[in-house]
Amino acid sequence: MGVEVHERYINPYTDFGFKKLFGTELNKDLLISFLNALFSGSGKEIKDVKYLNSEHLGDGYGDRRAVFDVYCTTEDGSRFIVEMQKAEQAYFKDRSIYYSTFAIREQAPKGTWDYRLENVYTVGLLNFTLNECPDDSYIHEIKLKDVVDNRVFYDKLTLMYLEMPKFRKTEDELETMMDKWMFVLHNLSRLMERPRALQDRVFKKLFEQAEIAKYNPEERREYEASLKNF
Repeated sequence: MGVEVHERYINPYTDFGFKKLFGTELNKDLLISFLNALFSGSGKEIKDVKYLNSEHLGDGYGDRRAVFDVYCTTEDGSRFIVEMQKAEQAYFKDRSIYYSTFAIREQAPKGTWDYRLENVYTVGLLNFTLNECPDDSYIHEIKLKDVVDNRVFYDKLTLMYLEMPKFRKTEDELETMMDKWMFVLHNLSRLMERPRALQDRVFKKLFEQAEIAKYNPEERREYEASLKNF
């Protein structure tokens, strides 16, 4: 039995909703806009992405696999794992680090290799708060650092965690593109129309892609099943 849907727009915290918006070739411009907003001011600008196989197996028979929500590479060779974490789980950080290793290990070619790696970024949108981060900051950038002088020891592995429940800005308080992305992802399923503050072209497309009434019967069934799981 399906789930009766009353909302106008999909819930991006569902597997279907997240992959619909960020995990398809048709909507890769949404993913590019989101990532550029997240890394604004870092000097990194993403112009294009290529989606990679999101399912990864271990080295031997019976090894545990890893399945990413979204996995892609950019034109400079950087690899991005983007995940929506719906609920708090034991050893979440361990899982996040473990997933990152797949994007590192697959860079090793057969034969002679000098061990040079491309950048790996793991981005986690969390529908819960991290207990060790009690303040109001909701975006956390994690790198390997020297504990004595606090300098970055290795800058090619970055983990970004977004604590979505901590984002409490209203529509009138949105200033940056990242503010807008946080607002729309946090509130999408509760909205009945596109807010005035989200008039950028990319959000026009997002709302078009998120409108449940436009889905065919198969997409509707997939979303209802995903919503039930959520």
